[in-house]
Amino acid sequence: MVVAPLTLSSLAVATLFIAALPFLIYRRLRRPLALNPRDAITGIAVFALFAMVIERALNDYVLHRNEATATFLSNPVAFVVYGALAAGICEEVGRFIGMRLLLKRAAAKSAAGTGDGTALTYGLGHGGAEAWLVGVLVQIQWILFAIFENRGELDGYLSNLPTDSVMRIHLILASLTPQTAGIFALERVAALVFQIGLSLLMWRGLRAGWRGILPLAIVLHALVDVPAALFQAQLVPLAAVDGVYAVGAVIVAGLLFRAFRRPTLAA
Repeated sequence: MVVAPLTLSSLAVATLFIAALPFLIYRRLRRPLALNPRDAITGIAVFALFAMVIERALNDYVLHRNEATATFLSNPVAFVVYGALAAGICEEVGRFIGMRLLLKRAAAKSAAGTGDGTALTYGLGHGGAEAWLVGVLVQIQWILFAIFENRGELDGYLSNLPTDSVMRIHLILASLTPQTAGIFALERVAALVFQIGLSLLMWRGLRAGWRGILPLAIVLHALVDVPAALFQAQLVPLAAVDGVYAVGAVIVAGLLFRAFRRPTLAA
């Protein structure tokens, strides 16, 4: 089995695009919105800690190590509810903590420092870290697998893995198409848009002193993750999930464009 050159090049282009997108947005808006790289670093740190460490440790315990919860969550509906809420709670609690620290620091310097540019920069850091850690690095691995497959070296490269795992990798590689690259790009762009939107929502809620902002953010984040959880539970097809995310991303992007194009928010 050989991965077609068009498929391989499409995956490479999509991966490069997603890798560069957060940086391109930051560079384009850095001066107009007075973006501060420290806000992005905060977003990166929060995602790495709360999503990649805390949430993954929780999922490993609940889904694998604890027999009672693993059995309960084998029910597709329970799995969807848990998966969506776990992601929402872990990431939004982290976003809440990170943005409260940013707000205190900005307020201590000047009132102008509390502009929405902070939310955008944080969102680029949080969403950019997700794009890289969940998307780009994974796609690079699959591109390397495809190259080894085309050279006939994949089995030797994966000789330390069980036979069934190697066979699954072969099957996945056989299913790759140029459309796969488009789906990957769509999902990652949508995720970045949602992360920026949730960051702006959290930032404005904290600035307004609204106590209900954290529960609202958790619910909204959970709702965003429901389609993906439904697909993982094999309850809906991938095409339906991608359609929902495409429409949602367009709506959120439109709202973000309206918010950030106003001169009063460019502080």
